[in-house]
Amino acid sequence: MDLTALRTPESRFANLPGFDYAPHYLDALSGFEGLRMHYVDTGPRSGPVALCLHGQPTWSYLYRRMIPLLTAAGYRVVAPDLFGFGRSDKPAEPAAYTFNFHRDSLQGLIRTLDLKDILLVVQDWGGLLGLTLPMDDPTRFSKLLVMNTAFATYDGPLPEGFLAWRAWSNANPDMAIGKLIKRGARHLSDAEAAAYDAPFPSVEYKAGVLRFPNLVPDNADAEGVALSMRARDWWQTKWRGKSFMAIGGADPVFHEAGMRTLASHISGCPVPLVIPEAGHFVQEWGDKVVAPALASFNK
Repeated sequence: MDLTALRTPESRFANLPGFDYAPHYLDALSGFEGLRMHYVDTGPRSGPVALCLHGQPTWSYLYRRMIPLLTAAGYRVVAPDLFGFGRSDKPAEPAAYTFNFHRDSLQGLIRTLDLKDILLVVQDWGGLLGLTLPMDDPTRFSKLLVMNTAFATYDGPLPEGFLAWRAWSNANPDMAIGKLIKRGARHLSDAEAAAYDAPFPSVEYKAGVLRFPNLVPDNADAEGVALSMRARDWWQTKWRGKSFMAIGGADPVFHEAGMRTLASHISGCPVPLVIPEAGHFVQEWGDKVVAPALASFNK
């Protein structure tokens, strides 16, 4: 497969509000030769690791309200940009983006950086992918902070809310990402909303963004289903770490009932925290998430 990729000019990332972290890059991930992955890496090097995984159509900028709180609590924060997002390279061919393509790249990052004592922080596709990682490296993971997401299993017809989102996404290949996110997080400034657009100078850079809604499994044989079913069983029967769930109550796709079902599949998960005003991008209410999560972990 042709992995010819676009690379967003660094000038696009100048003066991002609340996000002045020095970039870090991996350009030698096995199986991804020729592609460069970006990640934020900040906080004490000797501390536990908070691995923060974003979803669609965002990038590591989404975690800017949570990173300072996590580092203040002693965590080293590692927040990668998936290929196709943020400062990471963006393969031009949509078919390059598959469930296993993204999962393998995250697994490669964890092993290349030799991350241990990991607090896995996930939302949206960060969860669909990230929740499949610990079962193959269980000794690396100690905690879970999960926000609006799901297992990528196929348990029947997809929800109408998601089908509407997928149809809209497919009909709007040059979607205004910042405007979209601000619609669900109205407290964002215009400059913060614009920062979500920074990685994408034109529609040609959005192949990965547009691909994700079409990767959500809509049949039992879809890529990722078997892995996700195995992961769901692992979290329910093998997970022994600490967990915390925060639910954005205003999410039009991941409703509270579905999130509570997800919690029931995570062994030892306490009663979820519901933030009624928070939408899909729960990290934008990060100050309301991190403190209670850390308090729960410290019990």
